Amino acid sequence: MENRVKNLFGIEYPIIQAGMVWCSGWRLASAVSNVGGLGLIGAGSMYPDVLKEHIQKCKEATQKPFGINVPLLYPDIDKHIEIIIQEKIKIVFTSAGNPKTWTSLLKEKGIKVVHVVSSLKFAKKAEEAGVDAVVVEGFEAGGHNGREETTTFCLLQLVRDHIHLPLIAAGGIGTGRGILGAMAMGADGVQIGSRFAVSEESSAHINFKNKILQSGEGDTVLTLKSLTPVRLIRNKFFEEVKKAEEKGAGTEELKSLLGKGRAKKGIFEGDLDEGELEIGQIAAALDNIKPAGQILKELWEEYVMLKNKFCKEQL
Repeated sequence: MENRVKNLFGIEYPIIQAGMVWCSGWRLASAVSNVGGLGLIGAGSMYPDVLKEHIQKCKEATQKPFGINVPLLYPDIDKHIEIIIQEKIKIVFTSAGNPKTWTSLLKEKGIKVVHVVSSLKFAKKAEEAGVDAVVVEGFEAGGHNGREETTTFCLLQLVRDHIHLPLIAAGGIGTGRGILGAMAMGADGVQIGSRFAVSEESSAHINFKNKILQSGEGDTVLTLKSLTPVRLIRNKFFEEVKKAEEKGAGTEELKSLLGKGRAKKGIFEGDLDEGELEIGQIAAALDNIKPAGQILKELWEEYVMLKNKFCKEQL
């Protein structure tokens, strides 16, 4: 069956591995791409020279399509874009910023551009900017998020009625059941982060991976909404942020509390007390660490099995 996401990227399965900071290096991206999904290198936690190294290693590790996720608020964004063009990357996912800034240049260089949005308003802006597809990310997602707190399935249905581009659903999807639900509501593909964050190839620290597996319902909370909304696992750092917000802390005070390198400290270095532990709500449903390729195949097999089951039941 024809699928717009598969055709757009030249992949076997319409499953994209999210470009998560401190998790999505070349090992994870190439592992996902090698089995037919689309792996993304998360440039948001990389200096320009580190990004270039990961791109080159990913090229060596896979002959399949892969892409780069670029947060547009990154301070060295111009250097990242320059490296992406120099290295002849063909797929870029942009997020956290105005897609008009770089989309035209990237498309002039033959690069397919996808933008991540958390609202219908920004989906329309992304379409106007000329992107090739849109990721609609609900508030269940890990990492940085939208202030509207619109759930993935509500957002997906809303955007589907107004946008004609291929839509990729993200946020709270970590099972074949979730993929089926997203497709039924109008998605052409899915982007999955948290499930791949606990893969063997994820560059996250084992302490962080185990913390994810130990988390339960309600253990992640969307916070820092007055600054940059982010979903975090409850820990000592989260409690400090919560207390500051309850006391009416302003932007500068919150920035000071956040400091530098909190996500690196928690996700990459494994400091479960002082680190910023970014992960999605689906973490409560995760209970094992597996190779990324196996995860993708199991997701797709469950999706196909359930799709066939429900189709037969309707006959």
